[in-house]
Amino acid sequence: MKRLSILIIIMMVAGCSNSLGIPDTDETPKLMQRGSTYNDLTKLPDPRGKMYVSIYDFRDQTGQYKPQPNSNFSTAVPQGAISLLIMSLIDSKWFVPLEREGLQNLLTERKIIRAAQNGSKSESSIPSLRSANVMIEGGIVAYDTNIKTGGLGARYLGIGASSQYRTDQVTVSLRVVDVATGAILSSVTTSKTIFSQEMQGGAFRYIDYKDLLEVELGYTNNEPVNIALMSAIDAAVIYLVVQGIDQGLWQPKSAEELNNAIYKNYSKHTVEVL
Repeated sequence: MKRLSILIIIMMVAGCSNSLGIPDTDETPKLMQRGSTYNDLTKLPDPRGKMYVSIYDFRDQTGQYKPQPNSNFSTAVPQGAISLLIMSLIDSKWFVPLEREGLQNLLTERKIIRAAQNGSKSESSIPSLRSANVMIEGGIVAYDTNIKTGGLGARYLGIGASSQYRTDQVTVSLRVVDVATGAILSSVTTSKTIFSQEMQGGAFRYIDYKDLLEVELGYTNNEPVNIALMSAIDAAVIYLVVQGIDQGLWQPKSAEELNNAIYKNYSKHTVEVL
């Protein structure tokens, strides 16, 4: 009878573990997930003309590393933020990013093309590189841990459950620079919280003389840092577009575009004072 009870308990634990949504090892690759801000980014007013922008650097300026027990050399935020920014600028439909991070590689390929053309009888020539209208600078300027922490738990006669959460925050800054004069036309700083939650339950008690029952069950949900960072960048690009329209830096396709719900919503946002 005892062996049957133990077998039933093991089967129940195994069934609970499957219900927690443990992913399969053969899960196929897919496009990177985006936060809800992505919907606002893709619904911005249509531009009268796209702006050519150059981005030379957009890096981690926080100097933050993951807490122990992770490696001391593991950074808290992704180091490829420039790729995320380029993707956000393209999705906004307002900007055309120009290749500047790998500019030396691009120039090398152009030299190879010119060398091949000089050795042939073809009169075709490679066009010159396009210059940018504006330049975007900035970076990840802050990463704060344990902004909010909390938990709840209860235990009675060796049976109990507990839950705890933690929120971090990542902050990015973008500024638009006029290539002709070097003047900073617009600057935006946005923040996004990163939510982590852990739930645990278990039982620890004697069911008979010298027979100890111990059951543990847990679940952890950590918001990916790259998705939170992407959402902060998406929001910064949206605010750059909205501020640029308000300041007359660029214009929408028509006056009717000013009735766009996303434009009206973000133009009303103000800085929150703590």
